[in-house]
Amino acid sequence: MPQTTPDSPNIHDYITRLFAPEDKILRQVREASLDQGLPDIAITPEEGAFLSLLVRLCRARRVLEIGTLVGYSTLWLARALPPDGIVVTIEKSARHAALARQNFERAGLAERILLLEGEAKHLLSKAARLGPFDFVFIDADKEGYPFYYDWALTMVPSGGVIAFHNALWGGSVALPFHGPAIDAIRNFNHMIANDSRVVAHIYPAGDGTLIAVKR
Repeated sequence: MPQTTPDSPNIHDYITRLFAPEDKILRQVREASLDQGLPDIAITPEEGAFLSLLVRLCRARRVLEIGTLVGYSTLWLARALPPDGIVVTIEKSARHAALARQNFERAGLAERILLLEGEAKHLLSKAARLGPFDFVFIDADKEGYPFYYDWALTMVPSGGVIAFHNALWGGSVALPFHGPAIDAIRNFNHMIANDSRVVAHIYPAGDGTLIAVKR
């Protein structure tokens, strides 16, 4: 009997084919991002489908995203919302923000998404006026995760969900490697695992999603 492991590419391809197939719009957004020479740091389709499932499970109506890039993850989030739902997303790069707005229009979801352009830490007070939020997804500077986490905890109700991308950093967090990003994520994971304010877990799809549910 053939043997495989949970992190085998075959397993991820299998899951993606069954549960995370991209439609034409999502595929175009992802491929265009790479064709335009942007960094290949967006979530995978498998991760997008998982985020979409989380949004539906917590019956979110208001979602906050920190780190838009060109809006691939934003589209997965927005599609999971009810008709009166909204995603507030923050992107610091003017170029990325412009491309994201184009993608939102192309997907027919511009009215369900509000993009705030600028440094996230400078825009959180503005975002707070649009809350509270049922679901928060953070895919930004890794050293800033503790700051974003503490802020997000004040913005979600009991049962609200906060999710973080890159919780595994290519598997480096489980190995004796060191560096600013690796150490920041490893320390952050340890902090969340021991935070009594939440129930948390890491889902190992893609580069890992850390999910924390506020008690």
